[in-house]
Amino acid sequence: PCREQPIFSTRAHVFQIDPATKRNWIPASKHALTVSYFYDATRSVYRIISVGGTKAIINSTITPNMTFTKTSQKFGQWADSRANTVYGLGFASEQHLSQFAEKFQEVKEAARVAREKCQDKTELTNPALSLPSHQVLPSPILSSNGPGEDKLFRSQSADVEISTEKERLKKMLSEGSVSEVQWEAEFFSLQDNNSRLAAALHEANASLEQWKRELAASREETETLRQRVRD
Repeated sequence: PCREQPIFSTRAHVFQIDPATKRNWIPASKHALTVSYFYDATRSVYRIISVGGTKAIINSTITPNMTFTKTSQKFGQWADSRANTVYGLGFASEQHLSQFAEKFQEVKEAARVAREKCQDKTELTNPALSLPSHQVLPSPILSSNGPGEDKLFRSQSADVEISTEKERLKKMLSEGSVSEVQWEAEFFSLQDNNSRLAAALHEANASLEQWKRELAASREETETLRQRVRD
């Protein structure tokens, strides 16, 4: 049986924040990719995964304090402190964005419940174990240059928990080993081939079409002027 089960899938243009400037968006691919929520039954964690070819573009483990923020009608983002990045998604419609945001909230709540159950089991098996308090990273102010208007947003940082060796091992595994990513790529490709979702259109296409129309009008005007000069 498959260890990870897809919960929800959609298509979107994937972006990552520029690690150098922390201000600009870097496209992860030229085309829209399938982005899915997965549940890892073995480790009781939820993840967002997107694969381009054989490369895992997104492999983000969802924690209870993560927040998905809508920065425009068709663009949203979330911060992943484990991956030390901010992911951005550009959708074909506002409806697709809303569906993804609603699912993010559902999965985040499920992750909270799963974490509490895990902590309860840990306390039962290790009554003398004391867990450290949550460490919250500072929230830098970033500027989004993704689809839609240019806006300021505050990234929501996720807490970093370091307790027992078992927890540290779980963290390493959740970030994905090479073999795990390869397995995900193969599995996800099969899921993607069966997907009936239409390819999303990037908002930049509208700008490109507008540019083409303006160029055609400019050429027509130039040709008219040439005709007048000849006459």
